[in-house]
Amino acid sequence: MKADELRQKYLEFFKSKGHSVIASASLIPENDPTVLFTTAGMHPLVPYLLGAKHPVGNRLTDVQKCVRTGDIDEVGDASHLTFFEMLGNWSLGDYFKNEMIPWSYEFLTKELGISPDRLAVSVFEGDEDCPRDVESAKLWEKCGIAKERIFFLPKKNNWWGPAGITGPCGPDTEMFIDTGKPKCCDSCSPACDCGKYLEIWNDVFMQYNKNADGKYEPLAQKNVDTGMGLERTICVLQGKKSVYETDVFKGALDLLEKLSGLKYGASDEITKAMRIISDHTRTAVFILGDDNGVTPSNTDQGYVLRRLIRRAVRFGRKLNLDKGALSALAEVYIEQYKHVYGELDRNKDKIIKELTAEEEKFAKTLEQGIKEFEKVVFFLEKAGQKKISGKLAFKLYDTFGFPIEITEELAKEKGMDVDKEGFDKAFEEHQQISHAGAEQKFKGGLADHSVETARLHTATHLLHAALRKVLGVEVGQKGSNITAERLRFDFNFGRPMTREELIEVENIVNEYIKADAPIICEEKSYADAKADGAIGLFENKYGEQVKVYTMGTFSKEICGGPHAAHTGELGRFKIIKEQSSSSGVRRIKAILEY
Repeated sequence: MKADELRQKYLEFFKSKGHSVIASASLIPENDPTVLFTTAGMHPLVPYLLGAKHPVGNRLTDVQKCVRTGDIDEVGDASHLTFFEMLGNWSLGDYFKNEMIPWSYEFLTKELGISPDRLAVSVFEGDEDCPRDVESAKLWEKCGIAKERIFFLPKKNNWWGPAGITGPCGPDTEMFIDTGKPKCCDSCSPACDCGKYLEIWNDVFMQYNKNADGKYEPLAQKNVDTGMGLERTICVLQGKKSVYETDVFKGALDLLEKLSGLKYGASDEITKAMRIISDHTRTAVFILGDDNGVTPSNTDQGYVLRRLIRRAVRFGRKLNLDKGALSALAEVYIEQYKHVYGELDRNKDKIIKELTAEEEKFAKTLEQGIKEFEKVVFFLEKAGQKKISGKLAFKLYDTFGFPIEITEELAKEKGMDVDKEGFDKAFEEHQQISHAGAEQKFKGGLADHSVETARLHTATHLLHAALRKVLGVEVGQKGSNITAERLRFDFNFGRPMTREELIEVENIVNEYIKADAPIICEEKSYADAKADGAIGLFENKYGEQVKVYTMGTFSKEICGGPHAAHTGELGRFKIIKEQSSSSGVRRIKAILEY
């Protein structure tokens, strides 16, 4: 079975079970300051898991584009990826364990043809907070899974959430393929890292809410949230040892072999380099090609994108790849995925342009870094030293963007050593400072849906309308990020706004607020919404039915919420800052004063 077939089979199966197929949401989370990228299928659906009504119903299924970069340094092994597709289905207060577990068994055994003898499952063992999930275990037995293949495991293995300190959470049941390897010990289970069991699917049963006191209370609306990683599942179905050996990466690796004259698998170093280049370029293509995509920069998503591209270029040096290799690889991915993700084809020129530009910028960075490296070596040799300290190596990295691997490579040519241990220590200290900042920035779990954020979210609609009025109707939203304290709004515009324009925009928003217009929500078809003049942001993500929020005569947008009831609730709108976000995109930060 190939990736395209699995993707389609999954959606068709759940469509047959009464689910509405929804399109993948943007990789850049809308109005959620808690994460840089969409990391799971459930992420864009949080308001609906918390009780908001979804316009297409309470049974949903999709294939969600996801990016996770927490394990970026692990990419290059057999399984780690920074971009992946997550197959998922949801029950928003509809069906629960009685339906989901038999469906999971049916899909795995009948649709995918996996022998029941190769399946093993895990369920929550229970603790002082919540009871043992005997119900799920009995349902698996009823399906045909032998008792000895049902493992009761603790919270760290079989529990999801809450995403923050409080919120929805619950036990999950995970499905594994038994690889046939011998048990590593008498207590061998899916919790082991011995490789006997490979996870293939996860069903989360959100049935509790953890409150501020740390107590778990039953949720009024019980939800089901499932996730099956397409690449990992294809790897199992095709009997491959690595995700990189499946059809997902075949086109990319074939091209890399052709461009480098080297063979994938010829050595560990070549294999690792080809995997990293293939993965990072694919992720960059999807970030750049997203309709709400960002461009390389030194902050937030743009920083991650820049790091991915530059890491791919750096490993390309090991394969002696010529300039433009990443762009050639990008074309392979665009062709491979455009029938599923049309935005890649629409944004092809942007993808190629940005990859080329970043490759050229990095070439200049390397040139500057080499000059600084030569200065370091000159003074060390003068002092009769043969070792570059970790502190100096880190300065080359942190100040000049010069990768440690290249420092080591050049040092070797000069007959010098690098204090890698000292570099690692300096790097770790730097990370701890960065992580501390990130925890402050992203603490609190998934998107906050408080009164404050609802009002600030409403203000983004008014700001959008005012910007279009002052700067022209070609202005469109390119992203937003909202906390309880402020809003951040990105929009396409080719120059800095003047002080007069900013004052005018601020005054118009405050006029809209003063009008105290009721905020009306209507559900209608996407075609009707567009015909009525509604602005549709991130158009690829909407199903047939959408929510349209109308605010007086000044704003009509397709949106998922949350919103205030009247514009008059918003207090006074004040712009704090206007700056560049990335090439051709400006950013406004604003607050509401009461």
